[in-house]
Order: sequence, then C-alpha cells, then structure tokens
Amino acid sequence: MPKHASSPKEEEFDLPVRVQPRASKNEVLGWREGALAVRVTAPPVAGAANEAVRRLLADFLGVRLRQVTLVAGETAREKRFRVFGLTRTALEGKIGTWLAPYDKTESRS
Repeated sequence: MPKHASSPKEEEFDLPVRVQPRASKNEVLGWREGALAVRVTAPPVAGAANEAVRRLLADFLGVRLRQVTLVAGETAREKRFRVFGLTRTALEGKIGTWLAPYDKTESRS
C-alpha cells in the first residue's frame, strides 16, 4: 500500500496532513510533499487548529466528525488523522486526483 494512506484495519486509514493555522480561510489545498495540505483559520492554541482540521477533513471526506481522530502530531504542523468507516476506494475517490501524480513520483524514487 502506498505511504500516503496506510490502513491499519479494513475501512480505517491514517492520513498524513500538513496544517497551516491562522489562514484567511479553511481549505484543502491538495497533496503536497507526501501529505494532504490544509489551511485553517483557527490559531494553534489549546487544540483549536486541530479541531478545525478535524472538522474540515470530516466535511471534505463526507464522513461524520466522530469518524476522524487525531493520532499523531498534536503540537506539530505535520499530523496524522485516522479516518474510520471510509473504504480505500471512497478515499481515493475524494483525493485520488491529487494522489495520482504523487504515486508516479513515488515509483521513480
């Protein structure tokens, strides 16, 4: 399985995310440097940015908020979120257009 979305169990995926807090708007930018790049307006204070990213990912992926949890990187820009109840096919349907160029780059390395 490619590095960008590892699956510890069926229908669970760890998604690497690079976060830019205090942005002008909440948005998913695309796949960059091996992680899904996102911007959130919340500051990195008392978990506010983490919660904003969690909400953004849930909305973007079309899952419930409780299906997205932070598993690594609580105080770092590089984070890992676990997404539950989303099949690999569904995940690729949401972010596949960004993963395709990354997969080609990975195979050349």
